[in-house]
Amino acid sequence: MPELSTATLANIQLYVTELENERGFIDQTVLQKCLLLGEEVGELFKAIRKTEKISTDKNSQSFNVGEELADILIYVCAIANRYDIDLENAFRMKEEINKKRVWE
Repeated sequence: MPELSTATLANIQLYVTELENERGFIDQTVLQKCLLLGEEVGELFKAIRKTEKISTDKNSQSFNVGEELADILIYVCAIANRYDIDLENAFRMKEEINKKRVWE
């Protein structure tokens, strides 16, 4: 099992690569990762509905908001890794663009 050292975004991306190798997911395509990400977003929405006491199917399994967010982070990292995108750098660059936007 790979170890996650300090929790920088770069280390998380590296950890995701290692866990995908170990678990046999490294050959999944970007499309497969995107579809899996979409499923996790749906599970996050369900977890939030349950947390907010909005009616859901009584037979559906329970979802945890934190766990679903963690799953989403894993898939986002996996997609970024497939495109050799440094997420921290991408985040910083995008925020520089956002700072110049006029928010209404």
